[in-house]
Amino acid sequence: MTKLPRHPASRLFGWTALACALALTGCASTRAPAPVEDRATARPPARPATPADAAKAAPAPAPAASGADTRPATYTVKPGDTLMRIALESGQAWRDIARWNGIENPNLIEVGQVLRVLPPTGEVLATKPVTTPKIEAKPLDAAGAKPSTPAASGAAATPASAPAVPAKDNDDDVQWAWPAAGPVAAAFDENRNKGLAITGKAGDPVYAAADGRVVYAGSGLRGYGNLVIVKHNATYLTAYAHNQTLLVKEDQVVRKGQKIAEMGSSDAERVQLHFEVRRQGKPIDPAKLLPAR
Repeated sequence: MTKLPRHPASRLFGWTALACALALTGCASTRAPAPVEDRATARPPARPATPADAAKAAPAPAPAASGADTRPATYTVKPGDTLMRIALESGQAWRDIARWNGIENPNLIEVGQVLRVLPPTGEVLATKPVTTPKIEAKPLDAAGAKPSTPAASGAAATPASAPAVPAKDNDDDVQWAWPAAGPVAAAFDENRNKGLAITGKAGDPVYAAADGRVVYAGSGLRGYGNLVIVKHNATYLTAYAHNQTLLVKEDQVVRKGQKIAEMGSSDAERVQLHFEVRRQGKPIDPAKLLPAR
């Protein structure tokens, strides 16, 4: 049988097919595996922290403790201010403010002067003698009867220091009593009447509404007449205004129900007792604290 010669084109096609097969085999054996994304660990690039992020991360401030003292530590003297009025408005004894600020004469304070009105913490201030303001008061005799002769007007009075009423764990735990027996003629109004107006007759007794220490007894606050202020603890003080006669002196410890003055009309249009309760210096409604009659 005669063998036909192969066409050159067929030989070329054969070699080409073989080369392609070998090339495909090599590619299959050397191709790198496709990368696999680890979604569990993949993270976007970090961005710079902003103030808002810091605010979110910062711990929330602890709430103020119940009954915490919210008064400002200082007071700037304004025209018409007196040390006695500043003390009343800040709920402090004027002698304490004078001592904290090294004031020798309570009548000499200047407009713009910055006064400390809260006790210094961890600080010892030099104590200077304080000039006692004019006090018109009648001291009680040994039996507690009404004195027969008043103290001389303008006479210097230097009451002996008496220990303050011991502080309690809860300053709001005060046992209150009515300071006078008459009817209430005007209720508390924060803007017009910062206390209760209790009416009566001239000479009717005025009683301490709770245990405390007298921090003011005199007539140096305009609009209050003859005034007694009693501080009960670090939070509360009471004011008794328009009296006819004062029966206590500054720094004297008094007890609830003790007679401290006689009702009158000093710096008022009628006989009455103007009675205030101040909590951290702010007037509050006494009727909410006093027992039901």
